This record gives sequence, structure tokens and C-alpha cells, in this order.
Amino acid sequence: MVRFWPILRLRTILFGVMLFVAALPGLSAIFLRVYENALVRRTEAELIAQSAAIAAAAAIVWPVRPSSANAASGTDGAARPEMPRSRDQDLNAHTSYPTDVVGGVQDVSTAIDLRASPILAERPKATPLTAPPDTDALAAAKRLAPAIEETKRVTLSSILLLDRNGALLNFPGRQGSYQSLPEVKEALAGRPQTVLRLNTTYHRRTILEVFSQAANIRLHHARPIRVNGEVVGVVLVSRSPRALLRGIYEDRGKIAIGVIGIFILLIGLSAVLGRAIVRPLESLSTASRALAKGKRETPMGSALQVVEIRTLYEDFDAMAQSIDQRSRYLRDFAASVSHEFKTPLAGLRGAIELLQDHEATMTKEERATFLANMAADTGRLSHLVSRLLDLARADMQAIDVDAATRIVDAFTVVADSLSSEHFQIVGPKSLAASAVFAAIDGPTLEAILMTLLENARQAGAGLVEVSLEQSQDMVEVRFANNGPLIPEADKDRIFEPFFTSKRTRGGTGMGLSIARSLARGYSGSLDLLPDDGPVTFVLRLQSVRPA
Repeated sequence: MVRFWPILRLRTILFGVMLFVAALPGLSAIFLRVYENALVRRTEAELIAQSAAIAAAAAIVWPVRPSSANAASGTDGAARPEMPRSRDQDLNAHTSYPTDVVGGVQDVSTAIDLRASPILAERPKATPLTAPPDTDALAAAKRLAPAIEETKRVTLSSILLLDRNGALLNFPGRQGSYQSLPEVKEALAGRPQTVLRLNTTYHRRTILEVFSQAANIRLHHARPIRVNGEVVGVVLVSRSPRALLRGIYEDRGKIAIGVIGIFILLIGLSAVLGRAIVRPLESLSTASRALAKGKRETPMGSALQVVEIRTLYEDFDAMAQSIDQRSRYLRDFAASVSHEFKTPLAGLRGAIELLQDHEATMTKEERATFLANMAADTGRLSHLVSRLLDLARADMQAIDVDAATRIVDAFTVVADSLSSEHFQIVGPKSLAASAVFAAIDGPTLEAILMTLLENARQAGAGLVEVSLEQSQDMVEVRFANNGPLIPEADKDRIFEPFFTSKRTRGGTGMGLSIARSLARGYSGSLDLLPDDGPVTFVLRLQSVRPA
């Protein structure tokens, strides 16, 4: 499962779990309705089987009257009765309920559906007879009475025998006709019929029976009795369907397996959520606490990956690297600041001690020399503090997201202030270059250009050539000067704070660091080309189109 686990979104997993939980009541209701419908159909099938057996038995015992077409004269001239029909002939003459043949076995088809079948009113009482019951039907009912009583006792069904006029046969003390019932009419026409009727004698025993739709209904099935292809009577059977709670109890094993299956599925979902979400978050929490204590600990990944969790891990790793880099930067920066401040402070301390100890014996020239050295060291300290503030502002600058500056305009301002007889600046003056805009504000771009050009002049360059190259979304500004080449050992350090080769001329080694920080603040970059040609700095900024 781990190998083929798709990387899903957290909202997809949560939506799936919530959808499953929300669907459980609906699935349970559907299960109850389907299961109860199956119980009703099972009851209908049982009624069909009972009525079919009784109808077949009635067809066998039903008296057969001789007809004029079949009558024959005996030796005494009296009419000879027709030969009795065989059992097989009577069964074949009986019209069975529609069946489906499955695998060579006939399966009784049921027609009742709780969702679609109408529920009729309770069966009315029999109507008065308009004619006495058929004597042949009464004789057949009398012969079938023991079998019917035994069937009623075992199946708890109501079984009525009716003659061809719907008259009741198997209740000697009760007389009446059911010919007006729709199901009896259908049976007398030769078509078996099952209907649902209300059962007003039903009384709810438990509150759980409110979930049952079939608790207060009764199934009534009417089946024709055929003799010689003619409908001579009807078997009318009725019974309440199997109770839902009783059916559930009888099938408790299967239902228990289903419930256990659902719990196993829920446990599986919990395990998946635990491995895909909870465990990675716990591991990430542990790694975060370790990082807060200054320790770098890689959080343990999960085989079951989630898009948001994986992204969170990537962001945490990027944050940890950034914190680690920032920690190293602060540590190195503090060491550099300490070193840079230590030299002038040592000079100031030494000069002050000498003045305190030997001021009375010093000449005027010696005292002036010590004071000049102290002033120089103080000026260097002041300059260092000023550059440190500039670096802090560059690192913490507020970005104008809508800034757009034409590079040629900023270059012209800086070039006019720095150009001289011994330091020439050649910039882009073409019509295409004048239309190039960068996503940076004017003062910041001027500060970067001023730093790069001033750095070239202090390095001894007499000429700086500035060129522009624009791509689809970036603009590249190159500064190539003819000054002395930078030693290979120093190329990787020129952007480090306080690194300078012009310390004796007042350089602090922070100009390029400040310029790079300003460029990075606007999603740009400042680099030195690594080739062996002229010293060339490359400033890359995002290109924009002015509104």
C-alpha cells in the first residue's frame, strides 16, 4: 500500500473521511429499507408457495361433474360418469405464478416493493351472499380442512377458500362473499395477485419499531383454483411480513460481520490519518523544539505522504537552513565587528595611556601626533558605525512592491556625480536601453550603482563600461572596469562584510555587502563574473513595464 499510495491533499483526505462518516446514517437507512423490503418479499414468496400447494391440492380433490359432451351410455342405459383425472393432469391444469428459471431451478418471482406498491385499506368484511355456495366447492373445502388448519397452525397465516363467486367456504359459521376485492377479482380472472393492506390491529411493542415501514401492513395473496382449465375457486392467504427486528435478530451473524467490517474500516482510516498526518506533525514538533534549543534535527518523514505535510516539511527544512545560515552570519559578523573595532580602540587606549603617563614630558609635536592618531581612530569607528547602520537598513529595508525605475535615469544621476578627468563612465544611451525599467525604487538603485562605481574608482580603474541586457522577465546590468584584476583567493570573499584590500585608505569592506543586500531585498542579485577578463560585476533585477 505504501508503494502505491497517492500523494493526496489534506483537504481531500479530510473530505473523504467526513463524507464517509456523514454517509453512515444514510447507508444505515438504505440498508434497513432494502433489508425490510427483502423480508416482505420473502413473506410474499412463502405465501405464494402456500397458496400454490393448497390450490394444487384443491384441484385434485375438487369434484368433477360429467358433461354432456363426455357422457356415455352404460348397459342399463344410465349415464356413466367421467373417469377421474389423475394427479399429474390436475397439477398440469393448475396455472402457476410467474417464475424465473435460474440454473435450471425455477425461482418464484415476487412483485411487492415497499417503495412502489400501493398500500390499500384494511380488508373489508365479507358482503352478504346473493347465492348459496357451490356444493362441489363446499365438498372440496371439507376435504381440505385438516390440511388447511395444520398449515395455518404452522405458518400463522390466514387461509380462506372461495368458490367461483367469491363465497367463503372453509368457515361454516361465517357466510359472505369477497368477490368485490381487487385481488379476488384478479384471481377469478385467472391471474394470481398480491396486495398490501393496512393492519389496524397492530400495536407497537418497542420504540425501535418506528424505523419499520412494514410493521403495520399485511400481505394478501389470491390464487385461482383451476379444474379442466376453468377457474372454480380462489385461495386467499394473508400474513404480516416478518418483523424487522426479528429479521435482524435472525441474521445477526451477517449483520455483526458488517458492523465489524465498518469498525475495521474506521480503524484503518484512523491508522492512515495517523501515519499520514499525526505522526509527521509530531515529528515536526519534536524537530521544532530541538531547533529552538539550537540543535538541528531532521524530522522523520512518512511513507504515506500528503501534499500539505510534504510542503510543510520542505518549508521547515528551508527555515532551518535559513536560521542556521543566519546564526553563522551573526556569529561571523560579531567576530568581524569585534575585530574591526578592536584595532582603533586599541590605538585609542594606547594613545590615552601615553598621554596620561607622559603628557608632561611630551613635546608639542608628539602630543599633536597622538591626538591626530586618536582623531583618525575615532573617525574610523564613526565610519564603521555608519556603515553598520547602512547594512542594517539594507537587510531590513521596506520593499515597495509597485516600484518601477528606469535604469538609464538612475545611471545618469550617479555618473554625473562621479565622472571626472581621470575616471570615465560609459553607459547605455540607445533608444532601447532608455525603455528598460526595473522593479526597484530609484534611491535604492542609485545607492547600488554608486557603490559599484565608487568601488571601481577606489580600486584604481579609469574607465567603467555599463551595458544592459533584457530578457522576458529579467534585466541584467554589467559593470566592466579596467582596474587591476582581483586575486583568485579574494574573489569568493569580496562580498563578505569587513573584507577589504583598501583598509589603509579608509575602506571598511562593507560597500559590496550593502549593495548585495539592497539587490536581494528586491528579489535581485549582485555577483562577480568568474572569468579572467576585465573585472565585471553583474546586477540582475526583475524587469517591469511601467503603468
